[in-house]
This record gives sequence, C-alpha cells and structure tokens, in this order.
Amino acid sequence: MTGWQQTPATAVLILADGTRLEGFGLGAIGHAAGEVCFNTAMTGYQEVLTDPSYAGQIITFTFPHIGNVGTNDEDIETVNMAALSGVRGVVLKADITNPSNYRAAEKLDAWLKKRNIVGIAGIDTRALTARIRENGMPNGVIAHEPTGVFDEGSIMAELNAFPGLEGLDLAKEVTTAQTYHWDQTGWQWDKGYGKLENPDFHVVAIDFGAKRNILRCLADQGAKVTVVPATASAADVLAHNPDAIFLSNGPGDPAATGKYAVPTIQKLMETGKPMFGICLGHQLMGLALGGTTSKMHQGHHGANHPVKDLTTGKVEITSMNHGFAVDAESLPAGVTQTHISLFDGSNAGLAVDGKPIFSVQYHPEASPGPKDSHYLFTRFLNQVRKQKGLAEKPEYVAPGAAA
Repeated sequence: MTGWQQTPATAVLILADGTRLEGFGLGAIGHAAGEVCFNTAMTGYQEVLTDPSYAGQIITFTFPHIGNVGTNDEDIETVNMAALSGVRGVVLKADITNPSNYRAAEKLDAWLKKRNIVGIAGIDTRALTARIRENGMPNGVIAHEPTGVFDEGSIMAELNAFPGLEGLDLAKEVTTAQTYHWDQTGWQWDKGYGKLENPDFHVVAIDFGAKRNILRCLADQGAKVTVVPATASAADVLAHNPDAIFLSNGPGDPAATGKYAVPTIQKLMETGKPMFGICLGHQLMGLALGGTTSKMHQGHHGANHPVKDLTTGKVEITSMNHGFAVDAESLPAGVTQTHISLFDGSNAGLAVDGKPIFSVQYHPEASPGPKDSHYLFTRFLNQVRKQKGLAEKPEYVAPGAAA
C-alpha cells in the first residue's frame, strides 16, 4: 500500500514581511510583483481585471466564486483591447469552474493567460483580507510554475526591486499613445453597444487610464469625446475647441502624476469651461486647487461603498478603486467638499464655489457596480447646457422613465 501523497503547490504568494501562501496556479506562467489589495465586488471580475486603475496591483477577490460566468469581448474596460492589463496578479479562494453564462466566449483561465496575468487559487482570502485590513496593503510577489519548482532567487529579486506605488507615476504606462475620438454609447439588453450619431457637445477627456464605460456615459449625454494622452498640454486640449474637459481615472500616486498634470489642469481651469474629474482625475483636481493627497491604509476597492452627496443629502452605493485620497482638511477656501465616504469619512468629492468645476473619488460609471451615481454625468453636461443657454436635464430619473 502506497502512502498518501500531497499535491505539490504550483503557485505561491509571498508578502514583503516574509509571509508565504501556497496554492494552485492559474493564468500566466511566471512571476510578478505588485501591491496586494482586496476587492469586495461580487460581480464584474473581468471589468476589474481590465481597469487601468489597478496597474501595479495584485488583486485579492473576497467573493469566492470568480470565473463562473467566463469572459467575453464586451466586458473589457481597457480602451485598447490589444494592450496587456496593468494588473500584476489575481488571488482566488476557489479554483475556476467552467463558465455557465450565455455570454461567455472563453474560460477565465485561458483569458488570464492571454493577458499575461498570473493567478493563484486555494488561498484563504478571508484571512488575507483581514491581514490587509489590519496591516495595510503590502508589496508582494505572485508566482506560477506548473512543476512546483520555483526559482526562489529570481522571485525574491523581483519583489525586492518593486518600489511600491507611493511616488510612482503609472498613468504614463496606461494612457493612450495618440489622440482618438469616441462615439460608442451604453450597452442595451439584446442590442449591445450603440453609436452616437448627432452629438450635441464636444468633450475632451485627458486619459490617465480611462475606462470604456466612462466614455460611454459621456456619449450617452450627447457628447462626442476626444481622448488625449495624459501628457497633453493645455494648448493641446484647447486646440480641439471643447465645450468641456474631463479628467479620467488612473493608477499610481497622484503627486507623481501631478508633476506634469497639475500645471495643465490649472491652466485649463482658467478658461471657465466646465470640468469634471473621476478617481485619479479627482485627486489631480484637488492638487491643482491647492490641496494635498495621501496614501490610504487599505484603500477602497469594491462595488458596495456608501457615499453621501452633501449637496442633496442623498446616499448612493458606489463602486470604488483607489489607494490614495484627497485630504479634506487641505482644501482651501472657495473649494467645498461635496461627497464623503460613509465607511470612514474620507473625502469623496469636491466642487469649486461659483465655477463649473467638480470631481468625485468614486466611479459613477459603475462598471462593475450600481448605477446610483450616473446623475453626475448629467450634472457635468448640464454645466455645458447652462453655458449654451439650453434647458438642463433632471439629475435623477425614476427607474423606467425616459432620461
């Protein structure tokens, strides 16, 4: 009678403090270092894994069943589908099952391989999440080797060489290389995505790592969108003669990106054109107005974050993904805090008094996530309608009513 044989680990996750977690590999073979965070969303793993804001991070999903609806070509948030994801790795509780959804075109494991994302399954993600909650987001390295024989020296060398996200400008790594136009509108059941035929407005979006659904939400408001690189100058933006300017989401430390973005934003503010920022765009707007930003302990990553709109008193459930935040106490006179997180009281929005300039920390396009915050795109384009002498649209529309 042969003895019981333990299946060897084919993947490891090693944290900067030496903690070693062993499991079973999936996705790409190899190893990658990044900041380890957790995401509490129960849906939308493909959108999360293609969100440029996650560049430089290893994502731990708290929801145990990831991959159960497969993947498809419609749910990608990275604008350039040919570009690899900035996500460094993915940590799962359960192994990936066969997809059970009519929209599935490919298994998640095969999709991860194509996008060069290293994965590990069989991890106690609750324990890892609790560790991050208590100790903060650690640097780590994830490795997948089917033989179970790891090049420990190479793996640890990559971990030791990873600088961490603080002080790191990642927007340049995920931004568009050239200017392009966007006219795709939102997805509808049994129809797919639409196309904006007769735009009413023109918005220039500065791409620090823009998500597709943000651009769709702008198009849904009747805006033709011209997307320019993160390094575009104020003159570059204004050469397109926009009605309004949008500052996109993105990864990394806002103070690092702000070294070149803040002067541009400040010049654009002087034009009087409406301006709206989301996530990194919000943080950069805060810096441009004289505020400061700081690294968060565990960050906010998930589709279930309650936020209060102080301008209306309404509470909305939001999708969040950020590891840095604007310091509310640093905002100068003339800048009002408009939204706060009801989880920890951190700043979630700001507006310039008497000017059509505002931003939010969370993701109102909510892909994945709820649609509570879609009103912000109406609020933004209403500023344009006001300047043009057009009738403004109501911010909140009852479910089932026409927008």
